[in-house]
Amino acid sequence: MVKKKRVPDWLNSPMWASPTVTTSPPSKSRSLSPPPNHHDRTGKTSSVTSSDSSVNESRFMLPPAASIRPESIQRTEVRDSSTRRGSSDYDNDSSGSVVEDVSRQAQLLQELSKKIINLGELRQLASLGIPDAAGIRSTTWKLLLGYLPIDKRMWSSELSKKRSQYKHFKEDLLMNPSEITRKLEDSTSPKNGDQIIVGKGLLARSKIPHGEHPLSLGKTSIWNQYFQDSEIIEQIDRDVKRTHPDIPFFSGDSAFAKANQDSLKNILIIFAKLNPGIRYVQGMNEILAPLFYVFKTDPNEDYAVNAEADTFFCFVELLSDFRDNFCQQLDNSIVGIRSTISRLSQLLKQHDEELWRHLEVTTKVNPQFYAFRWITLLLTQEFNFTDILHIWDMLLSNPVGPRETLLRICCAMLILVRRRLLAGDFTANLKLLQSYPSTNVSHLLYVANKLNSQSAH
Repeated sequence: MVKKKRVPDWLNSPMWASPTVTTSPPSKSRSLSPPPNHHDRTGKTSSVTSSDSSVNESRFMLPPAASIRPESIQRTEVRDSSTRRGSSDYDNDSSGSVVEDVSRQAQLLQELSKKIINLGELRQLASLGIPDAAGIRSTTWKLLLGYLPIDKRMWSSELSKKRSQYKHFKEDLLMNPSEITRKLEDSTSPKNGDQIIVGKGLLARSKIPHGEHPLSLGKTSIWNQYFQDSEIIEQIDRDVKRTHPDIPFFSGDSAFAKANQDSLKNILIIFAKLNPGIRYVQGMNEILAPLFYVFKTDPNEDYAVNAEADTFFCFVELLSDFRDNFCQQLDNSIVGIRSTISRLSQLLKQHDEELWRHLEVTTKVNPQFYAFRWITLLLTQEFNFTDILHIWDMLLSNPVGPRETLLRICCAMLILVRRRLLAGDFTANLKLLQSYPSTNVSHLLYVANKLNSQSAH
């Protein structure tokens, strides 16, 4: 007889039990994501490169991937704000948390005021949650992602250099072939005092190089590549317009919202062109949104104005940790999405074998059915936007790294609803996990931290 692994006492605390009282249904139903093998796939890869060889792009490209995961991450409608908001069932006297926030804010400001930032200390403070004030989160995330150096004296020069680099990316990668041809023609046209060419800007057909002709099908043709890119650009445009439709910052007819949408599109297009092995995958817009929101709402005017450039580089850094989740040919490798989901299953078994056995053996709920979206979209579809920011505080600051931290948060999500899962069958459990209930995110992160400390022993 196999002896069951004893469940730790702290897991049996009633504070982890998810409330059994059912909430009112959301105004919009959420579509359920099927397992990965149900998604449509393509095997196309692209070879887009920057037109300006003088620009050093290698620093901002992810390592080349074998193939592209297509637009396979099923989008889900955003929950009604009332259902995505953290539950008040766990809320007690909030005065204690307010005092803690004020104290943590003072500690973070003190750490950020140092000439040389102690990254270890900053991680420890940020992992407890970053107060929504004074632009602390914006600066802290940039440090945690390695965008800002720990030496404050280098900030000005580093930011100036990277923002200039991004400006070049926009100039080189967002122009259509007509603009590129005109720019090249202008650079070779006679200067002042030379003979003026009639019809400047229009080349005779015989003078148009084969690779620059709109009907050219050559692999090096800028027009052929432009038409290939247009499909991805159209997909990016559609997805960006659907990003957080319940938040005026991202959606609506205001000039501010449209400008923010344009920034998101620019970042995703440039990223796709610089990373032909991955390009754009549906769902990247959801990962980009929290970064851009935090940087754009920074009270520091200089940071807010340059939010697009800063977000691009931080997006590259963040995605470098999760790139393999988007690569089809890596799915079954030790770094692919299936391996990552298997690691989550092992983590649950390690910490709560009873729950693991009930889910995967008794009710046969394959973790791919719910964890695929959790992991690939970094939980951005499971919680309201404010809670996402607090979850990402821990995701970016934990010293074990974002990938492992994400799995521990996902494991904690299962533990928080363990009683309901243990009482449920296949249908009930799948429905619960594909539409995760409102919960107190502070408690969720506490449990994830507990798993962190338990794993260390």
